[in-house]
Amino acid sequence: FTSVKLSSLKHHLKAHSDEKRHVCHLCSKAFRTATLLHNHVNAHTGNKPHKCSECETAFVTRGELSRHRRYKHTLEKPFKCTICEYSSVEASKMRRHVRSHTGERPYPCHLCSYASKDAYKLKRHMLTHTGEKRYECYVCQARFTQSGTMKIHMLQKHGENVPKHQCPHCSTFLSRKSDLGVHLRNLHSYMEEAVKCRDCEAAFHERYAFLQHRKTHRNEKEFRCAQCSCTCNQ
Repeated sequence: FTSVKLSSLKHHLKAHSDEKRHVCHLCSKAFRTATLLHNHVNAHTGNKPHKCSECETAFVTRGELSRHRRYKHTLEKPFKCTICEYSSVEASKMRRHVRSHTGERPYPCHLCSYASKDAYKLKRHMLTHTGEKRYECYVCQARFTQSGTMKIHMLQKHGENVPKHQCPHCSTFLSRKSDLGVHLRNLHSYMEEAVKCRDCEAAFHERYAFLQHRKTHRNEKEFRCAQCSCTCNQ
């Protein structure tokens, strides 16, 4: 990072500091900068000062508004990969994508040899060491370290009490209709720009089909017959 202004440099250096002098008066959580604290307090109070001019949806931070406009209105993807044709709405997603090319894993676990490409996965991994179980089943109060594990539990153990929404395009079951909508958008929506396989000439306009195809190259056989030793890719 370089800047012609000393004030900008001082502001940037706060990102590297562990000092958190700005404390929330509502929950005592501390932050490095006054801006982060201000956004946090807005989340408490429900104040959303940043309004979209296109649809009047309001957001707590300017960054959330910017992402909303790109996803919903402009459809702009300003961050483009220099190695492949991937482009992204957000810089953070581009940074994670580039690591798939470089193999970089900048977030190591200090308790074992695990290292992650992004901070969220490392945070999720750390729960395996701490044993913390944040997610509670509202039917039987069983607790789990990951939300995905809890959802599987609810479908398997409380199938009569939890609505099941099956994807019409694959064998996936989801507990909430909103989750099904996200699943359909992320995996089964048509993409104008086809995703190309890096190991052969195949190209796909649906992410799910692409992911299934990739398994054939990795020779994964994750589906096992319960009656015999047969395993399959799909």
